[in-house]
Amino acid sequence: MTTTASTGDQQDAVTALLLMLTQHAERLAALDQREAGHYQQITASLAELTRHLAQATGRLDAIGGTATRQAAILDSLDGLDQQVAALATRLTTLAAAGSGTPDADAEPGQPAPAPRWWKLRGQEREEAIGRLRAWVDQVYRPGYGHLAVALGTCWDQHPLCLYGLDWLMELWSLCYLNTQRHGRALASQAEWQTRLLPALAEQMHLETTRCHHARPRSGYPRPPAPGSNDIPHAGQGRPAADR
Repeated sequence: MTTTASTGDQQDAVTALLLMLTQHAERLAALDQREAGHYQQITASLAELTRHLAQATGRLDAIGGTATRQAAILDSLDGLDQQVAALATRLTTLAAAGSGTPDADAEPGQPAPAPRWWKLRGQEREEAIGRLRAWVDQVYRPGYGHLAVALGTCWDQHPLCLYGLDWLMELWSLCYLNTQRHGRALASQAEWQTRLLPALAEQMHLETTRCHHARPRSGYPRPPAPGSNDIPHAGQGRPAADR
């Protein structure tokens, strides 16, 4: 009887052990299934995160490219205001040259375009002559004594005087209207007054005293007959009141 009881207890124990193992196996299977699901979810999440990261990287690259292009544009705009101002000045100069009228407000040191005396007519010609007349009245006659007195009053009707006074005025502006003064500037002033001015003054004196505009009442003697050796020089024949 004792042996039979022991055998029955052993079978019950084995059965209980098998049941326990079965239960553990079921739990392990359920756990494996659950972990497999978690793994799939994590894998899907990682794939989605990788996709978002790739998109973000693409956007950053695009932003970087845009920033580079904008930086290049900004670099190209650097100094644009100075370029526009220079271009506007150049266009104004070209427009003045096309009309033949010098720019009265030209910056010192930048000669105004030469008037096209051979083609100027009407109001344009009067404006160009008016600029010369202002310089003659305000600078030339008050400042250059007998050389200026030798200029006849009809100078504005002689192209030779118009051409000459134009470059004389522009050279005077270069010599005296610049703010900086150095050795070359002094040399230019000396040459302007001692060589260029007397030569032109004599030319203009001869031009404006040998023409049909000259009159005895102007204070100048009539010019000598053609071929005479008595050719007056600038300053000769000044009115008595000026001596």
